[in-house]
Amino acid sequence: MFNKLVAIEPVSLIPSAEEALHQYAKEVVLYRDIPASDDQIVQRIGDADAVLLSYTSRMGKNVIERCPNIRYIGMCCSLYSEESANVDIAYARTRGIKVLGIRDYGDRGVVEYVLHELTGILHGFGMPMLRDEPVEITGLKAGIIGLGVSGKMIADALQFMGADIAYYSRTRKPDAEAVGMAYKPLAQLLTESEVVFTCLNKNVLLLGKDEFAQLGAGKVLFNTSIGPGFDSAALEQWLALPGTHFFCDTRAAAGPVGEDFFARENVHCANVSAGRTKQAFVLLSQKVLANIRTALGE
Repeated sequence: MFNKLVAIEPVSLIPSAEEALHQYAKEVVLYRDIPASDDQIVQRIGDADAVLLSYTSRMGKNVIERCPNIRYIGMCCSLYSEESANVDIAYARTRGIKVLGIRDYGDRGVVEYVLHELTGILHGFGMPMLRDEPVEITGLKAGIIGLGVSGKMIADALQFMGADIAYYSRTRKPDAEAVGMAYKPLAQLLTESEVVFTCLNKNVLLLGKDEFAQLGAGKVLFNTSIGPGFDSAALEQWLALPGTHFFCDTRAAAGPVGEDFFARENVHCANVSAGRTKQAFVLLSQKVLANIRTALGE
C-alpha cells in the first residue's frame, strides 16, 4: 500500500474507481483543476509516494527530482512510447520510480466518429457531398496509415461495410493481409486511395509536401491520431486543391494551423474528443487501477 497518492489534476476516473483508490493508499488527494506550473505540481505532490496525472500536464526531470518520495507515477492517458510521453520515464527509471500508462481505451468511439462523418460526406448528410451523387462505403478505396489497434478497428469496420482496404505500416501485418487488406508503399497508397486515415502514434509525422502531392485533389483525409500525423503547413496547401476535405475530432489533431483554418468549408472538426465516452472512462478506470495493483506487486 502507498502512504499517499495524489492525482495532480483531473484524471477521468469514474466515481467507483476514485473510491477504490483508498484500497491502495493510506491517504488519497484528488485535485480537480490543472496545475498552472511545475512549482504547483511539486507543491501538490509534496511527500506523496504515488502520483496520477492525465495528458494535460507534464512531469519532467525538473518536477521528479524535487519530489524524493515518489515511487510510482500512473499515467491516466495513452502511453505509446517513452519519447512521446508527458512523463520523463527515462529519468524516473534512474530514480527507481515505476511509470505505467494505458492505451486502447477510447478506440470504439473513434470508429463510430469515422463512420458518422464518412457516411455524412459520402451521402451529403449535413455537409457537402463528396461526389455528384450519393455513394456507399461499398467499393470505397480506403487507405489506413498505421495499422495499430485503432487503425485495425477502423479498417475492420470499413471492410465490414464493403470498402476496399489498403494499409501502410512500419511492419507488415500478415493477419490483416490474410483477410484481404493489401499492404501498399505509402506513395502508392496515397495515390490510389479515395479516403485516407492517419492512425499514428503521437509525434509521428509521415505526410509532408511530397506526400500531399501524391494524395492529390478530390480526396478525403481523416486524422484520428492524438496529434497531427503530417506537416500542418503542407496540409493547408493541399486543402487549396479542388474536392479535398479534412476531418478531425479535436482542433489539436490539425496541429499548428492558420487562424482561419477551421472556418474553411472543406475542414470538418467536431472539436470534441471522439474517444471520451462513458464506456471509455470505465475502461480507462479499470486499466488505471490494474496498473496500481501491478506497481504494488499485487
